[in-house]
Amino acid sequence: MDMITTANLNELFQIVNVEHKEPHHILGMHLVEKKGKQMISVRAFVPGASEMIVIDEQCDTLCYKMQKIHEDGFFEVNIEERDVFFRYLLKITDGEGNCWTTYDGYSFLPVISEYDRYLFNAGNHYSIYKKLGANFATIDGVQGVVFGVWAPSAKAVSVIGDFNNWNAGRNPMRLLGDSGIWEVFIPGLQPYDRYKFQIKDQNNNVVDKADPYGRFAQMRPETASLLFDSSGFQWQDEAWMEFRKKNDMYRQPMNIYEVHLGSWMRDIEGQNEPFTYETAAEKLVQYVVEMGYTHIEFLPLSEHPFDGSWGYQVTGYYAPTSRYGTPTQLKLLIDTCHRNHIGVILDWVPAHFPKDECGLRQFDGTALYEHENPMKGEHPQWGTLIFNYGRKEVSNFLIANAIYWLEEFHIDGLRVDAVASMLYLDYGKNDGEWIPNCHGGRENLEAVEFLKHMNSVISKQFDGVMMMAEESTSWEGVSRSTEEGGLGFQLKWNMGWMNDFLFYLKKDPIYRKYHHNYLTFSMSYAFSEKFILVLSHDEVVHGKSSMIGKMPGDMWQKFANLRVAYGFMYGHPGKKLLFMGNEFGQFSEWSEARSLDWHLLQYDSHRQLQEYMKDLNHFYKTEAALWDLDFDPRGFEWIECDDKDSSIVIFVRRDESTNRELVFVCNFTPVTYFDYRIGVPVSGRYEEVFNSDQEKYGGSGVINRKPIQSQRIPWNRCQSSIAIQVPPLGMTVFCRTAQLGNSMDLR
Repeated sequence: MDMITTANLNELFQIVNVEHKEPHHILGMHLVEKKGKQMISVRAFVPGASEMIVIDEQCDTLCYKMQKIHEDGFFEVNIEERDVFFRYLLKITDGEGNCWTTYDGYSFLPVISEYDRYLFNAGNHYSIYKKLGANFATIDGVQGVVFGVWAPSAKAVSVIGDFNNWNAGRNPMRLLGDSGIWEVFIPGLQPYDRYKFQIKDQNNNVVDKADPYGRFAQMRPETASLLFDSSGFQWQDEAWMEFRKKNDMYRQPMNIYEVHLGSWMRDIEGQNEPFTYETAAEKLVQYVVEMGYTHIEFLPLSEHPFDGSWGYQVTGYYAPTSRYGTPTQLKLLIDTCHRNHIGVILDWVPAHFPKDECGLRQFDGTALYEHENPMKGEHPQWGTLIFNYGRKEVSNFLIANAIYWLEEFHIDGLRVDAVASMLYLDYGKNDGEWIPNCHGGRENLEAVEFLKHMNSVISKQFDGVMMMAEESTSWEGVSRSTEEGGLGFQLKWNMGWMNDFLFYLKKDPIYRKYHHNYLTFSMSYAFSEKFILVLSHDEVVHGKSSMIGKMPGDMWQKFANLRVAYGFMYGHPGKKLLFMGNEFGQFSEWSEARSLDWHLLQYDSHRQLQEYMKDLNHFYKTEAALWDLDFDPRGFEWIECDDKDSSIVIFVRRDESTNRELVFVCNFTPVTYFDYRIGVPVSGRYEEVFNSDQEKYGGSGVINRKPIQSQRIPWNRCQSSIAIQVPPLGMTVFCRTAQLGNSMDLR
């Protein structure tokens, strides 16, 4: 084989062996000098090609046949009569006679600029997903895809896919300076083309990786990334986005319906297939509107390989899972929510990632996204890897991902999973299994800085977006701004309230008086953070029983217990979250593999509980006293919190603008009280406005039908009081309808 070439032979062999870090230096069009004369040289490497021709784009009759320099597919032509660059195409014929024409990707300058690389390496490129990954682009009039990937320790990186027969030699990438970023432009690619990055490490080990910034992925168990562009989607949620921008999230109602999309409802034709994004846009949104919820929170919708992880072990952080449709169809679902005045919250998992070979683990042959030392880099109880938050490019990957969901999908809030596992180096580990920080403490200082950085950027960039922390410890200032020394979240899940409340509810009513503090203790810290009260998916799995299954007593008492529990929850300060199925009393523990037990609605008790939750939701949304001052002590006041023998609590909720007051009475025993006296904050006429014991909800019908005039009988530290009927295992709410005096009796 004739090896006469203007290329450096060492570099030529690096191209042939797919080991060149800058293939554009050899491939493409170059100005060369031969025998004292400047001329154009065009070189190309196409494994499997038998013949190649260079065609001048401006004059297709100007064709230059290339010489095969190396049998593996390296071609070159020297055009002696030309010494000025021109746009060209390559006509390629393979050994089987297949022929195609394409622009040469190695004739284009880099697209990822030096400034882009600087920002990324500094950890501050918040739209890096528009540069890395696979982005459709038109360069000098040529349509194609710019591929970019961060792999600083790789020996070589190539794009492989359907379009090049998965051959790494066809589209090797160039390393841009010392940034660790590799890039190549490939003309003529189409949406849904499959691809991966093939990475050769310094020991010549080769692995195929899915794109960390990929926008779409194959359906499990396949693991390739898919080219996709949903940027042309026409949003119609302008009214919602303006509402979100102008209104204080803290002083709005928020009762969240937590949903695992794959198991909320399956198709009705017996195929057990989950709803698609499009079907959910119709069925789920309609249900949520009718039921009176304000928000949907989806368990993670990022791509994940294992259904049983519920989405919490992510391999595609930028790829909406293909289980339910395309990214465009997910946008349709979110847009439909917004057009129906429903906010959308997404579970997001920056705490850890799985060890799947196609994913982030040992991405370039080294611990790139994780820590090298497993004592810092692994969660032994979960079998997952911990992000190296101290590495700027890793924190940039995650911060940009959060922004990606907020910007590209109009998400209204991110619920950040497992924050406690990020904050503590010894989380889930025994002595000797973790490494202290530089001060000898257990705090993960890099993770703390990452969270502050992320929340600070998002709060400045997005009006009305909520960052929510699932944080189960007493870390101070989780929902305090970073300017005030906090972590910068807007809201925090109240895990303490949840654990105490469920402990109390599981007790037989006869024993509840011995555990009364579990019902009332949460108010001692209710305003220390901006809390969401949660009864989430985690409470109805792994042998914990469903919500209705936790309730003691016979069937009637179980449903009554659940009604008073939800009533107390909605009266308690803090925003609300309830997992799907809890609203109609599903007895089975939740499983991601099957639909909710919607058939239970044929039975009165389940249908009545659903009707109760519907009315409670709408009551909650229309009564500003239940949310206007959720995070202000002025919005709550105990009337009676010490009556442990009766297991009754009484409290007031009020709003600021009208000072309208709602008096809640919650009875956690099956005893009915007639002529039960309670103190009221202001003299006046009181009307019952809600009662969980109504017969239409399956209750016993102990209600207060007529308005009740207060009497100047001191009670519960109040100067006035009323005598009421208290339903068994019931919640009743009173509101003053007429005021007889101007003085406040309670203070």
